[in-house]
Amino acid sequence: MLVLTRKKGQKLIINDNIEVTILETRGDNVKIGISAPRNVSIFREEIYEEIKKANEQSIKEISLPEFNNTINIPDSQKDFASEYLNKLKSISTKINKPDK
Repeated sequence: MLVLTRKKGQKLIINDNIEVTILETRGDNVKIGISAPRNVSIFREEIYEEIKKANEQSIKEISLPEFNNTINIPDSQKDFASEYLNKLKSISTKINKPDK
């Protein structure tokens, strides 16, 4: 992790297109402003974790027939779709294993 010290009004530039500005500091709180392209999603960590949980739950709950119907898979490719759905579920499980 890169650790930097900044003062009010100072900025960080990330990847030439994201700008983080220190707007205010008050005790333990820091108010920041973020300028980024519209295609960059920015979330507070607790909100991001909730979104991730909801997405994982959706993947776990989807059934193979629903999956096949949603993306209109022809009968000849349903085995592939089943394998793909199982891989998605496996990846979701691996991503969410707690760090040791």
